[in-house]
Amino acid sequence: MGGGTGADGRRIQAGAQSSDEGRALSTLNRDGSRRWLNPRPSSGIFSRYRRAVAWALIAIFTALPHLTIRGRPILLLDLPHRQFTILGVTFLPTDTVLLMLLGLSLLIGIFAVTALFGRIWCGWACPQTVYMELLFRPLERLIAGTPAQQRSQTAAERRLRSLVKYGVYLACCLFLAHTFLAYFVPPAELLQWVTSSPRDHPAGFAVVMITTALMMIDFALFREQMCLVACPYGRFQSVLLDRQSLIVGYDFARGEPRSKPGRRSPGQQEPAGGDCVDCRACVLTCPTGIDIRDGLQMECIHCTQCIDACDAIMLKMGRPRGLIRYSSKAELDGSPRRFVRPRLVAYCVLLLLLSGVFAAALAERGRADVTVLRGIGGPFTATGDGQVANQIRVKITNRTAADRTYRIALPDADGRDTVIIPENPLTIQSFKTREATVFILSPHDAFPGGRREARFRVDDEDGVVAEPAYRLLGPAGAPGQAGRAAP
Repeated sequence: MGGGTGADGRRIQAGAQSSDEGRALSTLNRDGSRRWLNPRPSSGIFSRYRRAVAWALIAIFTALPHLTIRGRPILLLDLPHRQFTILGVTFLPTDTVLLMLLGLSLLIGIFAVTALFGRIWCGWACPQTVYMELLFRPLERLIAGTPAQQRSQTAAERRLRSLVKYGVYLACCLFLAHTFLAYFVPPAELLQWVTSSPRDHPAGFAVVMITTALMMIDFALFREQMCLVACPYGRFQSVLLDRQSLIVGYDFARGEPRSKPGRRSPGQQEPAGGDCVDCRACVLTCPTGIDIRDGLQMECIHCTQCIDACDAIMLKMGRPRGLIRYSSKAELDGSPRRFVRPRLVAYCVLLLLLSGVFAAALAERGRADVTVLRGIGGPFTATGDGQVANQIRVKITNRTAADRTYRIALPDADGRDTVIIPENPLTIQSFKTREATVFILSPHDAFPGGRREARFRVDDEDGVVAEPAYRLLGPAGAPGQAGRAAP
């Protein structure tokens, strides 16, 4: 049952006409006080489907951080180590282009899904909706009782039930906090945080407690305002949806004008009117406190609770279901719905293009990243024995899931060159980066025009990893001009 408590302590019925007028948000009274919502659950075909989907998603949300592909997590956003593993593929901060292509693909995918299915994510799959409407609100009704039951409870009983409710909420939030952090902290490390003393990992303990507190504030206090105030998705729906997008809508042509059936004298006919009997069942069941009969609104998350509520009333009245239904703006206005339209075609073409470029770039990525950099200091150094020394830094990033050993060579070196590599081969841990210093000693006359092209080769246990080209610098003129390179 929807309702809230006004500034004077009186209970306000959710959706009451007097409280709707002049309200900026469905969770605010006209005097600015919080309007607490207690939506009445509605049973029906959509509620059964949503319950099955929700519990399946909760199981997936919980298990996903612990599942692996080829020994790598399916999803792990390891921010401290700057490693992002998605579907078993690890991305590093240097994968700027890949991450950009992936982000753009996801963004266009969201646009396409929204244009076709509306806000199906918000009502059916968003963790905020899933946990709020299918876990925390049912627990509240089970422990604290419905608003009607609470009115018959003594003050002491209400306080006891409230204490139990928040205790259960805290236990759920602790579990959800650890589940959420498992997406950002390796599960083995998170398990160590849980089983050891907080003194051994104060930073990790603080992160868990802060996350738990934020979830407690969200599900116990902020609640539906997360969708109405914090989440920007609803505000974007005006540009993401079109007249053909799937929405939860009220059929004005069939429902208006509204009429309330009453007692009639024998033989008196029921007044002519629409099918809507103004029972306000759709308002009482709405988790965001809106009236779906006012048209498409930013607050509507397309959860379908109003569909089940209205269908139940229509069946009791002997009228066809579907006064509130899944439809589109075009269909509700009497026009046919078109699935294929320019916006959707453009989204699909862009999505295929971006996904193809991403897949090609991912396939071209090697087992290691090799970067050749000039040493710190001058471009070259003239030694006392008439030779020129180039100091080079070779940076190698191991992109494999196992430790690898890399050997650095200079295939273009002739018999007059001396190549000195203090640490060669170089062992690098999985997804780590190390740097090797290379000194190349060459005679003065090896630099015609003050420069010389060279080619490095980096091998691992499976063969050649990379063969980057590099320009060695030397004196452009006589030996006495050391330290100056040709432009």
